[in-house]
Amino acid sequence: MLGGVIRRFDPRERLPRRPLTNFVRPVQEFVQTESAGAVLLMVAAVVALVWANSPWRESYEELLAVQLGVDLAFWAVEGSLHFWVNEVGMVLFFFLIGLEVKREITIGELSDPRVMAAPVVGAIGGMLLPLGIFLLVTQGASADAREGWAIPMATDVAFALGIATLFARRVPLGLRAMLLTFVIVDDIGTVVVVAFFYSGDVQVDQLLLTAGLVALMLLVYRLGLRQMFIFAGMGVVAWAAIHDSGVHPTTLGAVLGFLTPWRPPMPLDGFVRTARQLLERFRAGDEDPETPLGHDQVVDSLLSLSDLSSNAVPHVDRLEHHLHPWVAYLVVPAFALANAGVHLDPAGLADAFASTVTWGVIVGLVVGKPVGLVAATWIAVVLGAQRPAGVTWRGVWAIGLVAGIGFTVALFVGDLAYADPDLLRFSKIGIIAAFAIAGPLAFLGFRLLPKVEQARVPVTTAGAPNAVAAP
Repeated sequence: MLGGVIRRFDPRERLPRRPLTNFVRPVQEFVQTESAGAVLLMVAAVVALVWANSPWRESYEELLAVQLGVDLAFWAVEGSLHFWVNEVGMVLFFFLIGLEVKREITIGELSDPRVMAAPVVGAIGGMLLPLGIFLLVTQGASADAREGWAIPMATDVAFALGIATLFARRVPLGLRAMLLTFVIVDDIGTVVVVAFFYSGDVQVDQLLLTAGLVALMLLVYRLGLRQMFIFAGMGVVAWAAIHDSGVHPTTLGAVLGFLTPWRPPMPLDGFVRTARQLLERFRAGDEDPETPLGHDQVVDSLLSLSDLSSNAVPHVDRLEHHLHPWVAYLVVPAFALANAGVHLDPAGLADAFASTVTWGVIVGLVVGKPVGLVAATWIAVVLGAQRPAGVTWRGVWAIGLVAGIGFTVALFVGDLAYADPDLLRFSKIGIIAAFAIAGPLAFLGFRLLPKVEQARVPVTTAGAPNAVAAP
């Protein structure tokens, strides 16, 4: 049996490099996970809304108020379930964003200035116009009410990619890459806003301690230490430090994700050379019945091959592959369940729709996002930027419409912006109303796109060396 496997894969054959496959394969996995996660996110949001407006509403509030703590004698932290979801779970969400930003800048669409100019400028326009609309609509309101200016800047990655995936036969690769670039730049903007505008009074000593721990992680990696559990432990200590610094912990998650090395510990050529030697050892034992490999030799060789393949996979890809399902299927739905439960009694709805906060969020998302995104993209193209191949202005408008769904990230920013429960409730109602409008519009926008012939990208068998990112 082993000989048959070896004969089907001759180690002496030169393995072709396929840079396009190396990029497209993980992106396909990313989009597919986001699509399934969007369904679970929707279910969690509906459950939260129904629960918060049911006779069992008090049990919903009691669940979020349950206190959980960790006490290690020398360090302890305690908080409500809502705290753990928002302050800890969302760190993983932003860590994943940092990983994806790193991928895009190194080998993705953001690595080519000629291709990235239009979507990057469009994404910036899609953030600035909603901000301006919110401040214009809330003009004359209290300073506290205007603190939510960043809420309509956000786009929900899961819903945006999920809707685009529903119409995959109408979305050419160029348009999909453009959408992914839009949401990545949008996420970068959210990280910057949270770090600089929605953090508390900064404790310099704790912030310096956090920076020192991050620098120590980089140094330890440079010295050759690769065990992920060590970095996870150092990350927990860094989280505790930044939590006491006044800067929101999600900033640390994004920074650590972006600083994750994208080059694999072992270059692809070294992997091929060493793997060839191990496979030749199997071949020799398989072809010579008089000197068969012993059980221990087989096990040692297989373990060596396993370690070898692990070292040939970039840490960005490995971490993204392992964490993305947990974030998409657990962290984000848990966040929606903990934050989307708004009590919608008639009097409360009347107060909400009489508030400029609610209308600032709705108009900013539904109107500001698509108009700002499309207008800025058009200006960039007029000034010399190029749209990706196969991307029409109708497709850009479809992206603009889906960008008006701000759900997860908008709820997160709203929770940071408003300490007043009424203002927070108004912002949540605005986010939900904007979703109810922008969702069907985005669905219709992609539905009206013409069908296209998708170019098929050859994908190697799972585990093949040429399926990992080139160093």
